[in-house]
Amino acid sequence: MTGHPLLAMSLWNRFCALLSLLTSLLAFVANAETEYIYGVDAEGVTRPLALERYPALYTGDFGDCLGGESLFNITKFDAAYYADNLTIVFHLDGTSNIRNESLMMHIEVDAYGSNRFEMTFDPCNLNLYSLCPLNASVPVTGWASIQVGPQQIGGIPPIAFAIPDIEGSAKLQIFANSSQTEIGCFQANMRNGNSFSHPEAVAPVLGAFTLVAIVASFATAAYGISIAHMRMHYAHSLSVFIIFETFQSIFFTGALSVNWPSVCIAWWSNFAWSAGIIHAPGMVHSIDSFAGVQGNASQVGGAGSVVINNNGGLINQIYGRSLFERATGTILRRSEYNASDPYDYTWAGNPVMPGMPTPGTWTGFPATLAGAGIPAADAFLVGFIWILVATGAVALSVATLRGSLEVLARRRWIKEDRLAYFRSHWTGYLGLSVVRALFMAFFVVMTLSMFQFSSSGPAGMMAVSAVVFIIFLAGATLLVAYACRARTRYGKFQTNPDEVIFHSSKLFKTLPIVIPAWSSTLKEREVEVQPVFTIPLFRIRHVNDDPARKTVHQDQDYIKKFGWLSARYRRTRWWFLGYYIGYLTIRAAFLGGGVTNPLAQVYGLLIFEIFAFAAIVILSPFEGARNTAMAVWMLSISKIATTGLSIAFLPAFNLDRIIATVIGVIIIVIQGLVVVALLILIILSAISSWMSLSRNREEIGSEFLEPIRVRYFNSMEAKSADSYVLPKPGKGKEKDEGESPQEPPKPYFSVNSVRRAPKIEDEDDDILYDLEPPQHAVNGVDPVTFRVSSRASRTNSVSSRYSVSSLPRVGRAHNSSWSSKDFAQVDASPERTESGLAQRLGDMNSSGGHGRDDSVSNTPVHFAVRPASSRQSLRTLSGTRPISPFSPGLNTPSRETLARHAEERRYPTPKPGIPDLREE
Repeated sequence: MTGHPLLAMSLWNRFCALLSLLTSLLAFVANAETEYIYGVDAEGVTRPLALERYPALYTGDFGDCLGGESLFNITKFDAAYYADNLTIVFHLDGTSNIRNESLMMHIEVDAYGSNRFEMTFDPCNLNLYSLCPLNASVPVTGWASIQVGPQQIGGIPPIAFAIPDIEGSAKLQIFANSSQTEIGCFQANMRNGNSFSHPEAVAPVLGAFTLVAIVASFATAAYGISIAHMRMHYAHSLSVFIIFETFQSIFFTGALSVNWPSVCIAWWSNFAWSAGIIHAPGMVHSIDSFAGVQGNASQVGGAGSVVINNNGGLINQIYGRSLFERATGTILRRSEYNASDPYDYTWAGNPVMPGMPTPGTWTGFPATLAGAGIPAADAFLVGFIWILVATGAVALSVATLRGSLEVLARRRWIKEDRLAYFRSHWTGYLGLSVVRALFMAFFVVMTLSMFQFSSSGPAGMMAVSAVVFIIFLAGATLLVAYACRARTRYGKFQTNPDEVIFHSSKLFKTLPIVIPAWSSTLKEREVEVQPVFTIPLFRIRHVNDDPARKTVHQDQDYIKKFGWLSARYRRTRWWFLGYYIGYLTIRAAFLGGGVTNPLAQVYGLLIFEIFAFAAIVILSPFEGARNTAMAVWMLSISKIATTGLSIAFLPAFNLDRIIATVIGVIIIVIQGLVVVALLILIILSAISSWMSLSRNREEIGSEFLEPIRVRYFNSMEAKSADSYVLPKPGKGKEKDEGESPQEPPKPYFSVNSVRRAPKIEDEDDDILYDLEPPQHAVNGVDPVTFRVSSRASRTNSVSSRYSVSSLPRVGRAHNSSWSSKDFAQVDASPERTESGLAQRLGDMNSSGGHGRDDSVSNTPVHFAVRPASSRQSLRTLSGTRPISPFSPGLNTPSRETLARHAEERRYPTPKPGIPDLREE
């Protein structure tokens, strides 16, 4: 046995030696494949440099900056600047159909609107033999390394090597010596390896959070029996509609026709998925022909096309006779990356896809779509197809969930009645889920279809856009109108004059703000405020013919049919989705339909957003606090801020691009904070939804969350009756009927302490009990005094926080030490019902519990949850109603609690103005 540790150590040493040998071999192989050169940087430092290193600045995708009229077909155009050895390289591959022509070339680098570097050279001086001279029979394979000095690259600031999404471009122009005319121009955007665009990482994270919100929201709508109670819990979960609207509003900010900074284009590409703008090469390629996009994705240029310059006759000047007769060059695709070639590299760009704007331009919605890899002409059809896919996924998920639950129930892996209501009404859930998903896509369809109308296109594409536009607009309008009509059919509308009062208040109890409120609402709730200014308006109210008709949140039939419309909104704002559909339609008209008029688009949208913000603040439609915080405040303010900042990017202002980049970063910060807040709200909503799913439990295993759950349920009950409480104004106070108008006069003396002398009763340990129970006692327990009437015992301990032995004999109604035996008679009752928490919060029939579908109390219902699992709760008999602070369903009273209540009965709380004579 002693040899085993030595043997194990020997094997371990051999394993470590083998691992070290393999590591050394891999390092040797890596070093053997890596080739180094020596370079001198701008500071004169010489160091070895790997050939496969990334340059400080390099190009990305490239395109034809002559609008497809260059007399070349280029498959590769790469340019880079190496700051570690002051070298500029460029690589050009392609073909031309020019018969014989000597050339001059000009390369320049622009950054933030200024020319940072330029050079004109003869390709013959750089040994570019395929361009010296240019011949149609010889493919173009030009590669050059140009050594520059510090003075030549002094215009490139050092920050350009680190700032994300550098706004720059590299341009190569080719001129014919015989005609001194530009015959080719190719441009690529510059990069430095840092970017805000990471859709492959950001999109899955945002999608995961969104999936959590979907599950939490659906769970609150599917769990329970009482429809009204299910609606109440569902209303306080975070709306998935708001989540998608937040992501979509961020992405569609790029639809404004202004000169965006490159950082914004990169940032918005992370949210393109929420609008259905997802790049799938096969789908995009199949849509190109239908959308009217033509071109070759493997090359750029227009060799073979008829070109006429300003002087006329460019073809005759260069080619002599027919261009098509002389064209003998062949198109060669760019070779793949060769890892064994030390001079090959991985940072090269590709030819831009047909229909894309020229790289290095960031103007309008086409640039935003290009950042997501989608041509502008394909945007509508790509978005619509992905919307249909997402809707089908929603329907499939609901059906799969129902089938899975049935299988689990039959195998008895879950209880038979688990989610019974959802399983029996799953078809209704399926239909409403599809309708809700289509409403989430309403704004996307409206914007993309109107953008298609403004951009024009083939007749087939325009016809499809028009049909989808009409179906979505008419369908949403008719559904909302039908839902509103179903509720307002019996009754009449009244128009009353009213005014909006803007008064001072405090946000989060610290930040002073000015908020609006209806004057009639303030009068109804008897709230006095100090108005800052008022706006006279009118209010439209609906008066039902049946005053006893159930409210919209208690009408079970209406909730089943139109819960997608009214469930999340306050009782008096159930129609708000109808208003919001109109708001989204007008906003889509500005963004999608106003692309041809930037001034009207930006200024009009800003004014519209300000009025919409004021309206949504006045209405305050959401019942849940999280939905209100995100949709009413944060999202609306971010829309106004980003639209206002976008005015600086209007082409008429020609703003300096460095300042434009700073403003773009501010926009990213604003929208980033909104996204972070949204993710936090998703987490909080998941926690609150979990509390809602545990509403039939008396305890959830966490003493920290118990009081939070109680407060959450109390707030939910209060808000379900639309007892909306205005924020406390800066001046004035809310009237209280029970509050006396003036404070009672304070006494001119005070008693700081009272010393009590011992009495005879203090020496007696016996506890007296009534021999005859009161008439209102239940099973020998008086629910008012909680006095045990059929048992006598002796205290085991009289030590407590509040000494019971210090009370007189008539005041000692309780034993100073309680045990489970003291309540044996009560707990042994076979007819005990569910606890008070279950009665309040459980999904029960309308005859008991919380499922009150006929009316909603305006008074908040207070719950009490026992904090420790070791304590047993008392339970009442069926049909009895506890009126004691120790009633069934509440905490089992400790001896400290009993002593405290005994003391309070002995020394009641003094009235105002009367000194408190209780002992300290």
